[in-house]
Amino acid sequence: MRAPCWAMDQKTSQEATREHDAVRQGAVRTALVVLALCFTLAVLGRGLSESFTVFLKPISENFGWDRAQVVSIYSLTWLVSGLTAPLVGRLFDHSGPRIVYALGLLLLGSAFLIAGHAQSLWQFQLSIGLCVGIGVAFIGNVPNSILLGRWFGPRLPTAMAVVYSAMGGGVLALLPTSQLLINHLGWRETYQVYGFAALALLVPLMLLPWRRFAAGSPYVTKKTDPDFVDSGWTLLSAMRHHAFWALFSTFFFTAVGMYSIAAQIVAYLIDAGFPPLQAATAWGFSGVVLVFGMIGVSALDGLIGRRPSVLLSYAISILGIVLLWLLQYDPSVILLTGFVVCFGSMMGSRGPLITATAMKIFGGKRVGTIYGTISIGSGLGSAFGSWSGGLIHDATHGYNALLAFALASVVLGMIPFLIVPALRR
Repeated sequence: MRAPCWAMDQKTSQEATREHDAVRQGAVRTALVVLALCFTLAVLGRGLSESFTVFLKPISENFGWDRAQVVSIYSLTWLVSGLTAPLVGRLFDHSGPRIVYALGLLLLGSAFLIAGHAQSLWQFQLSIGLCVGIGVAFIGNVPNSILLGRWFGPRLPTAMAVVYSAMGGGVLALLPTSQLLINHLGWRETYQVYGFAALALLVPLMLLPWRRFAAGSPYVTKKTDPDFVDSGWTLLSAMRHHAFWALFSTFFFTAVGMYSIAAQIVAYLIDAGFPPLQAATAWGFSGVVLVFGMIGVSALDGLIGRRPSVLLSYAISILGIVLLWLLQYDPSVILLTGFVVCFGSMMGSRGPLITATAMKIFGGKRVGTIYGTISIGSGLGSAFGSWSGGLIHDATHGYNALLAFALASVVLGMIPFLIVPALRR
């Protein structure tokens, strides 16, 4: 006896529902794997690049170079990283994530192996400056934001907040580790360890299911994402829009202010009277508070709006600079903790919101190239800020002028969110 048609239809509907739920659960699991992968790569890239703040003093003392010469290596890293960003976006759009991430690890590993044998300034600039800068760009925020955008859609700010917090995770993990390794092995041997570790990660990276990762979620498409608007932006048309240069200048001036301090923070704390390991660990602990800062600012974005959230983050950064200035006169644990919490928690906390703003305004086929070009501002600012900070320190033999320079730059970074219409909405 045949079953009634309505019973067969009901069974078919239930099977379709189960299949739909299974596909959705699979997409959610894959999205979380992609998020974890991006976070891990960001930890590695940020941690290895920021570890130079610990290498600064031993390299300077080993070769007798002044602060500006040594900081020029760090400056070059971020200059090259910023200038490479558009290339990374274009290569990602053309060749996919497997090639981009693999090239990044290959460059990082090779760079540290070369740096372990460097004897002159130009060799450090070539390895730690040029190669690490390109390598960080290839496993950094530009490819991560494009890949995560394919899996998280409207929830990209939250996903990017997690990945941006990797900067803190990298600092927390690798700065104290670098100091311990330098104490026990020496700075050359530590660079060798980092080089071999980066190259060893190439094998598992290449074996990942990149075709699945690059395809994106079936639930994040032009049809299902209500916020997606492809207005046919090109790089030239985007550069004619005031929002492009507003975001560029925000990236630039904020990076100038933050990195003029970050490049010398461990040396600053040592000069203020803290032991080297305590100084490195304290700044490394900023990685813990950065996670809360990233998540907190992104959460406020949904509660009070983007502009108030960004402005609040700038106010906290300014307070952190003031506390750092007081530390040279009273090197107490209370002031050190206050500085790490305020300045460290906001180090890059605006990044996810600025990224999401750029993705929303310039969404389309060429968003990777456009966002990569905007990111040049961050690279240029990081390079100019750290290099200028070294020059100011050498010229004044102190830190007061440097801190005033950083404070003014941070204020300039927040101005676009006060006066530019596209960023005030």
